[in-house]
Formats: sequence, structure tokens, C-alpha cells
Amino acid sequence: MATLTLAFGLVVEGQRQGELVGWVTSTEDSFYPPDIAQGGVDLDALVVIRVPDSRVIPRAGEKLLRSGAFGLVVLDIGTADIPMPLQSRLAALALQHHAALVCLTEKGSREPSLGSLISLRVDAERRRASDDRFACELKVLKDKRRGPTWTETEFCCGPAGLR
Repeated sequence: MATLTLAFGLVVEGQRQGELVGWVTSTEDSFYPPDIAQGGVDLDALVVIRVPDSRVIPRAGEKLLRSGAFGLVVLDIGTADIPMPLQSRLAALALQHHAALVCLTEKGSREPSLGSLISLRVDAERRRASDDRFACELKVLKDKRRGPTWTETEFCCGPAGLR
């Protein structure tokens, strides 16, 4: 839950900057659109691609990046993996088109990341701060620019089902 909350914070920021945002997920997994709309996401400006097999999520993301139209592409891959050659292509396309690429995975903090090409890896945790507020904390596990020495905490109101 904290992962999605914080990822949609990036979506809101991208939309505020006028960027087109793409979100790729499987048909087995998704988010609840009214909750993210309540959090500030413009649903009419969010391109959502749902594929039947999570293993093809990175390939769909590659097509979005290759178009050059997206400033942010989020790949919600869960437990799937991305082969290193495909990671290389995704990284090159993101760089070429000045886009941000975010991969959401279901991995423990002690498990290896997707690979050496990942420039920023974080672990997200949520804890109740009050009756209707949650603290969503990012703990940096790897940061090629600043080093893994920082955390970020954002306080959020949970959706109606969590309050």
C-alpha cells in the first residue's frame, strides 16, 4: 500500500509538470481509481495499460518509452523479473527521451534488486500515525547519486476503506 501511495505521488508530480504518464500493470493486479483520483491524479491524463501476463509488462513499457511521448513510465511488475538486455534497452530509451522509469516490485529489502542498472532502490513502509493518517516512509537501499543514507517520510490520509 505504501508503495502505491508513494508511486502515485510521482504520478501527480509528473502530471503537474505537464508530463504524460504511463502505468503498466497486469490484469490480475490493479489500483482503485477513485482512491488515486482523491489523491490528486488526473485519471483522464493517465495512460493505463493492463496486460494478461506480468512478464510482458516490461515490453509494454518499452513501447511507451520508445514513443518518446511519456515523461514518466511506471512498471508495476510485482514478483516478475526483467532480463538484463531488456533493462539495458529500457534505461537507454528513458535516457534518450528524458523520461523517468519506475519499476514497482514485490521484493524484501534483503533480496537482490532487479540488477546493477537500477540507479535508485527503495523500500516502502506504511504505519498508522493517527486515526486517519498514515506515515509512508521510503528507506533508500541503493542510490548511485547520493548513496544509501537517506529516508523520506510522507504523511497521507488513507482512502475511505482504511480510515
